[in-house]
Amino acid sequence: MSIGNSPDGNFPEDERPFEDDRDERLAERPSIGRALQQARIAAGLTVDDVSNATRVRIAIVHAIEQDDFAPCGGDVYARGHIRTLARAVRIDPVPLLAQFDEAHGGRPAPTPAAPLFEAERIRPERRGPNWTAAMVAAIVAVIGFVGFTAFDGGDADTTQVAEGSTPTTSKPASPTPKADKPDADPKPDPTDSAIAAAPRDKVTVQVSAADGRSWISAKDHSGRLLWDGLLKQGETKTFQDSSKIDLVLGDAGAVQLYVNGKKIEDDFQPGQVERLTYTKGDPEVG
Repeated sequence: MSIGNSPDGNFPEDERPFEDDRDERLAERPSIGRALQQARIAAGLTVDDVSNATRVRIAIVHAIEQDDFAPCGGDVYARGHIRTLARAVRIDPVPLLAQFDEAHGGRPAPTPAAPLFEAERIRPERRGPNWTAAMVAAIVAVIGFVGFTAFDGGDADTTQVAEGSTPTTSKPASPTPKADKPDADPKPDPTDSAIAAAPRDKVTVQVSAADGRSWISAKDHSGRLLWDGLLKQGETKTFQDSSKIDLVLGDAGAVQLYVNGKKIEDDFQPGQVERLTYTKGDPEVG
C-alpha cells in the first residue's frame, strides 16, 4: 500500500485537506442576520421591541436580519449595529463580528493618530475679549452722548434765566434808613426786576414768598425740573423758558407771582395748593 499520494494525484477519502471541513462548517453556520433573527424570536421579542430598546431604526433592524448592511451607512456603523442588536437579543456579539469581518475584508483599520494631533496643533488659539477695544468703544459712546446732550441742551427752547441751569435766588435789598428821614423809602417793586428779565420771545415767571414760606416746583416745556424746594419768606425765584413754565405752589396764599413782568392778581388762599401753567401770551390765570 502506498502511503504517499496516489499515482493519479488524488488524496484518499480519509486524507482530504482540512479546508473542506472548514467550508462545510461555514456552510452549516447561520448568517449574521439569521442568527440575530433566531435569537430575537427565542427571546420573545418583536422588531419593534428591539428597535425601542436599542434606538436602531426598524428599517435597519429588518435589513440586518436579511443580511443587508447597506442601510447602516458603512462597515463601522454595521459593526456597531450588530453588537447592539446581539446584546439586545442576549447573544455574544464577538462571533457575529468575526463573521462580518471575514465577509467584508477584516476589521476596519483605526484612524491614524497623526492627523488628529496635527489638527489639534493647528487649531486657532482662543483669545480672551479685547478689553482695550471695548473701553475705546465705551469712551466714544460716552463722548457722543455728552456731545449730543450738550447740543440739545443748548437749544433756545430750554433756556433759563441768565442761560444757567439753576434759577437765580435773590433777596430784596433792605433799604438803609437815613438819619434825617425817619421814614425810609419804600422797597422797589419786584415787578421792576421781573420786567427787566422778561424778553418778549420767552416766558418769564417770578415767584416771591411775600407772606410766608411755600414749597415750589417748576418745570420747563419739556417737563425738565428747573427747581424743587422750599422758598422761604422774603426769597424770590425766577424761571424762564422759550414757551412754557409749569408751577406747583404748596402754599399759594404765601406767594406773589409776576409773569412776563406783570403781577398776577389771584386771590389764592393760605395753605391752598395750586398747579399753574404760563406761556409767552400770559399773564393769564394758570
